[in-house]
Amino acid sequence: MKQSFLLTLTLLCLCASSIKAQSIESPNGRITIQVKGKGLTVCWQQQPVLDIPTISDDALSLKRVRRVTDDYTMLTGKRRHCTNKANEYRSGALTLRVYNDGIAFRYANKTGNTVYNIPEGTRRWMQQWCDSYEGFFPLTTTYKVEPVPSYSGISKSDEGWNNRWGYPALLEPVKDVFVLLTEANIERGQSASCLFNDGELFRVVPAEQYAVSASDHTPWRVAVIGKLADVVESTLVTDVSEPSKIAKTSWIQPGVASWIYWAYNHGSNDYDIICKYVDMAVTLHLPYVLIDAEWDEMKNGKTIEDAVAYAKEKGVRPLIWYNSSVGWVNGAPGPKFRLNKAEDREKEFAWCERIGVAGVKIDFFSGDNQRNMDYCQDLLESAARHHLLVNFHGATIPRGWQRTWPNLMTTEGVYGAEWYNNVATFTSQAARHNATLPFTRNVIGPMDYTPCAFSDSQHPHITSPAHELALTVLFESGLQHLADRPESFLSQPQQVQDFLGALPTAWDETRYVSGYPGESVVLARRSGKTWYVAGINGSDSPQSLVLAKDFLKGSVRQMTLFADNEQGGWSIQALNELPTKVACLPRGGFIIRIQTK
Repeated sequence: MKQSFLLTLTLLCLCASSIKAQSIESPNGRITIQVKGKGLTVCWQQQPVLDIPTISDDALSLKRVRRVTDDYTMLTGKRRHCTNKANEYRSGALTLRVYNDGIAFRYANKTGNTVYNIPEGTRRWMQQWCDSYEGFFPLTTTYKVEPVPSYSGISKSDEGWNNRWGYPALLEPVKDVFVLLTEANIERGQSASCLFNDGELFRVVPAEQYAVSASDHTPWRVAVIGKLADVVESTLVTDVSEPSKIAKTSWIQPGVASWIYWAYNHGSNDYDIICKYVDMAVTLHLPYVLIDAEWDEMKNGKTIEDAVAYAKEKGVRPLIWYNSSVGWVNGAPGPKFRLNKAEDREKEFAWCERIGVAGVKIDFFSGDNQRNMDYCQDLLESAARHHLLVNFHGATIPRGWQRTWPNLMTTEGVYGAEWYNNVATFTSQAARHNATLPFTRNVIGPMDYTPCAFSDSQHPHITSPAHELALTVLFESGLQHLADRPESFLSQPQQVQDFLGALPTAWDETRYVSGYPGESVVLARRSGKTWYVAGINGSDSPQSLVLAKDFLKGSVRQMTLFADNEQGGWSIQALNELPTKVACLPRGGFIIRIQTK
């Protein structure tokens, strides 16, 4: 009897030890995974939140191979000092990492086989795919959505519903618990992917079946998991991306730029107008001016070199625009075909460096295919050799290149303020859209939304002045291009002008404070000893936005509130203490700048 008892106890101990050894979890134990044949169920604090019915072609036998620990510095983004830990597991061609704020996995020697199950009834904010990623993230609980007819790359199911979706995709599978799906670390020889659905099953499908790169693996498939704070503050996209390939980075300087296009719905072929925007940058103490399209057809008997020289003489660093010449070419503005061949690109970027251009905005790409992915990385590498900052416009979303090539300051891939020039649709939807982006598109990387318009372009805006100013803090972008015309900015109160002149565009720390996608958002961002707390109301009704003090460390030296008054103007006042709530007008907003000792 005694021997039988000891044998049973031994078997139980061995079984328990085996179960523990097979436990698949994050370093802090908050995220756990259950294996189901060829798939997984991902749990957050014991609640199933993500069903991946297919992640492998074969039955899984995941074995832990190592503990991943990373510590790195970003020159732009939501956090300067980034750290992360993960447990890494493998099963055949699959490598799986379980982080404290999500999971990431990739495949060796093939494109992989990933299917997510998103049940009907799940709250979701998903963008219909188009090659420029310029679309809304509407809240819905179903995949049964009418396709937007104007989108490029439109795809329909047999029932007529849209069935192609872009990243990132935000889900709320359990109340107050969120999953954000995306991908990261696109390398040369690879294409990006998107989601195609057949009912509730969403497949990860590369833009084309590519030959696996020399690194012999696919990009990382990424799911950020947790509360809204976990999602908003996550750096998982850069955590799994390759480290910086630029040895010396002191020349890379984020900053705010005056931007010529928005007010005129036109490029920058008028030398006198360029000079107005340079002068505006001088008055507001902005470091950059962006000279947009058509500078190769300069009027007034001047050339682009004259415009660059004028900016440099005034102490403003010029950025200039190029057509990528792989997307919209016929009928599109120029200059064209100057960057496509390696020898032409080197010659052009060397000329930019020689005359004093600080960076380039490259526009009109053509989707997620391998040609575009390789071309973008070629552009970043060549630009780095010539100390040029880069802004990809009309391009795909960030997938971690901002870490690998830190001269990538920003990327469009967003339905931004430029759309006030194009359609009337944006006017009524902008506030809700703006209150969605910090939880969706801007989570994964810099976003060239071109914020802060106090006046109107071709179509009016109905967001308040404080809402518009708050966007300059809420929307992270290494180069923050201010949309409005000089006379509009220079007619604002001096405190607003001074605010823009001192605005950081790279942050030491970012904290989620309150909000819900599409309804409202309050974020706190720190640069040095100064905190910027920004909030917007995404609704058409008055709303009080909740604040918290847990991010504040040290005593406060000065605190200033920028808010709306009832007449639609400014209310700017010093505060003695941080309020617990701030009342906002419909589509209103606020900023509190807190300078600590």
